[in-house]
Amino acid sequence: MTTAGDTYPITPRNRVRREPTRGSYDHASVHAILDAAMLCHVSYVLDGQPFCTPTLHWREGEMLYWHGSSACRMIRHLAVGAPACPTVSHLDGLVMARSAFHHTVNYRAAMCFGTAHPVSDPAEKLHALRGMVERFYPGRFDALRPVTAQEIKATGVIAMRIEDASAKARTGGVGPAPEDEGHPVWAGVIPVTTRIGADLPCPRMGRPLPRGGDLSRYPAGGELGQALTELQRLYQG
Repeated sequence: MTTAGDTYPITPRNRVRREPTRGSYDHASVHAILDAAMLCHVSYVLDGQPFCTPTLHWREGEMLYWHGSSACRMIRHLAVGAPACPTVSHLDGLVMARSAFHHTVNYRAAMCFGTAHPVSDPAEKLHALRGMVERFYPGRFDALRPVTAQEIKATGVIAMRIEDASAKARTGGVGPAPEDEGHPVWAGVIPVTTRIGADLPCPRMGRPLPRGGDLSRYPAGGELGQALTELQRLYQG
């Protein structure tokens, strides 16, 4: 059960219209989808032209962050304060029916709405960039070569408080279709996951070095979404 304090308001822009029973607006559902991913797609309109830019994102409470080159079009446009719609989606399964019309997929997706603004203060930007590393690789930032003032200047960081959002998901098997029953073709669900592969060490390390505890959540063969979800819990404390 959710209360007004942990549910996003339902507005004309975030209301799920198609298959509304698959939609949800509670913080937990939206955050779970965001936190199980590293990559989002940020939609915005520039001079009347829609754009959608993929970028790495991270979350602190109700604040979403993403970054890019200070010179890139997305950063320069959103830095003036503009509406944005970051979206995350996960493909969970291929739903194979007995007719083309009833083929579908199992998925989870979240759309977030708000007004983007730049993180421009150098100290705040450094804090945000530290968070970008620590959210995914806890303990790694302090082991790295220190960032320079020029690197901070060259990196744009955007923050957006989630004003409203919605999650939508499909789960389960092939839906009932009486007109398809008995047709001699295989039907069912093919599950889909994103798995972590084997290491490919950089050949310029000079000498073999251990991975370190900051990467312990990324074992070969592990499921990426599960690792990212656990790391978000650790990051938010």
